[in-house]
Amino acid sequence: MTPARHATVTGAALVALYTAMISAADGITKLIAGGYAAPQLFALSSALVVGMALWAARRTGQGLAVRARRSMALRAGLTVVAALAFFQAFRLLPFADVFLFIGLMPLLAAALSGPLLGEPLRPIGWLALSLGAGGILCLMPGGQVGLDAGHGWALLAATSGTGSMLAARHIARAERKPLAQVFWPNLALMLVMGVALPFVWQPMALADLAWIAAYALCLFGARYVCAEALRLLPAFVATPLMNLQFVWMVGIGLAGFGELPAPGTLLGVALVIGSGLWLVADEALAPARDSLRA
Repeated sequence: MTPARHATVTGAALVALYTAMISAADGITKLIAGGYAAPQLFALSSALVVGMALWAARRTGQGLAVRARRSMALRAGLTVVAALAFFQAFRLLPFADVFLFIGLMPLLAAALSGPLLGEPLRPIGWLALSLGAGGILCLMPGGQVGLDAGHGWALLAATSGTGSMLAARHIARAERKPLAQVFWPNLALMLVMGVALPFVWQPMALADLAWIAAYALCLFGARYVCAEALRLLPAFVATPLMNLQFVWMVGIGLAGFGELPAPGTLLGVALVIGSGLWLVADEALAPARDSLRA
């Protein structure tokens, strides 16, 4: 296997791992969002993630300073906006409705990767993305819904989240600092949410504190492997693979709750998986095609 193909396969595996961990974190967000304000969840969880990053940096000797300071500042700011917007969206909307907007992120990444990162999507890639978008629509159980404030928050979350990932890709191409990509955005989130924390604090049960600790652990792992995946894969390849979160939802429903997927759901899963594999294969074969054309 050539180095380019090995990097593509490794990046795809990391994205799959990311989707498992971030899906668990999203589930905890949905659980906690009904009882506490956003600053309480994010101030505590981000403080734990910052502590984990500092501990890991000391153990591995990996520095947290970066050369791309402006890009990191942009990533940190967009991460704060995305976290707050996702929290509000999960609080106001059904789980599946939020994921419909998450499904827009690959299209946003594909549209912006060319002008911002110099990584334009090939024509065949747009076809793969279209198949994936069709799969997402098949996975939506409720059909179209009326728009309200929750959908506005979800759109803001998808837009700012995509921007944060594009910034992460820009940083990762210049330097390999995955722990820094975890540390600085979460430090910004901790500081911003910490300002509001005294005004919204509510006493927490021990079980809820345990959920926040679990959320922080999932988030730390997810953001670390995401930074590594975005070093190995262009954003327009990585973000469609992140739609594997939908597949995790279907699998959890079947294994944990005995929810038998409908035929439309199975079709959606197949399209999401197929479009992601198509993009990975296209990216892996691109160097060989380019060398033949040269």
